Amino acid sequence: MATSRLSSVRLFCDTRPALTEKFQYILSLFPQDLVFAFSYGSGAFQQHGRKSTEENVVDLILVVEDAEAFHRLNLERNWKHYSSLKYLGPHTLASFQEKWGARVYFNTLVPYKHGLLKYGVVSSSAIIADLLDWEWMYISGRLHKPVMPLVLPDANHPIRSALKHNLQNAMHTALLLLPDTFQEENLYQTLAGLSYSGDFRMSFGEDRNKVKNIVRPQIERFRNLYASFWPGLAAYAEFNSTTGRCEQDTSPAARIFHLNLLPKKIQQTIVHEWNRNGRWQDVEDVFRAAAHDTECPELVKEAVQKTVKASSWTQSLKGIPTAGFIKSIRYGFAKITKMWKSLQKTHGES
Repeated sequence: MATSRLSSVRLFCDTRPALTEKFQYILSLFPQDLVFAFSYGSGAFQQHGRKSTEENVVDLILVVEDAEAFHRLNLERNWKHYSSLKYLGPHTLASFQEKWGARVYFNTLVPYKHGLLKYGVVSSSAIIADLLDWEWMYISGRLHKPVMPLVLPDANHPIRSALKHNLQNAMHTALLLLPDTFQEENLYQTLAGLSYSGDFRMSFGEDRNKVKNIVRPQIERFRNLYASFWPGLAAYAEFNSTTGRCEQDTSPAARIFHLNLLPKKIQQTIVHEWNRNGRWQDVEDVFRAAAHDTECPELVKEAVQKTVKASSWTQSLKGIPTAGFIKSIRYGFAKITKMWKSLQKTHGES
């Protein structure tokens, strides 16, 4: 899709819904110089098989310009939110955030008057790198799915265009993974599943039906999120909104088109894996050969998995000192319990 088309894409962040009293209160807990903030997951939107969002942990991402300045102010307001790392001061907290894992600092299982919070702090420079290039495919992956915007970035802030490019990245990646014909729900499950591909927690500690449970009650939100990309893809793919049927060109020419528009980290991984036999080929040669290879979708899938796997491991290890040992155990136990319930439900339905 041409870059000029991006200005017409309707994003979730073009308008912010009226916030409930709960989310207004949550925002009031933090320093107010946030660049962008959103809630995601089962605490923001009802998922399949659940009656409401009220008993779920509220997950937040807070985007800031200056991580050290934010942590300094937040320590003054919310000293108890932090683990023992807080005694090292805001400079160390910011350094730990910016140099390790997916560049996000999480405070986990934070009690507030409506329940529990988990919030991640990320700098605007780090989130832009992730949105544009899928450097860690961590926050960018969360934004492949509908989220609840709480604070909108200014109209001219580079996060705006980066958010649009991230959705473009996801669309090109998903089309490379899908066959020549597929249903609308398959597209959204592929898009939603990108950030879980390769995540070790999906094998141990996550609900096995997580992707389906995210997509099914939110078909309309997914449609709105990605609908404006179809006109720019008209030469290669089309979507019939009446039947929900999608058709695409999977010829080498179409694959080269998508491969050339993948995010930089995924392109680099594909080239690296292709050249593992020691014979060096440049990006153009690799993409030309890969586009003619029947294993092209698998090559793209492996590149995504490697990116997600690396960041999910490092960010999870980073979460132990940021959350504190006791909270890490509690949070991990809650995840395992959720996975166990999902397995039991799946077994009961089969």
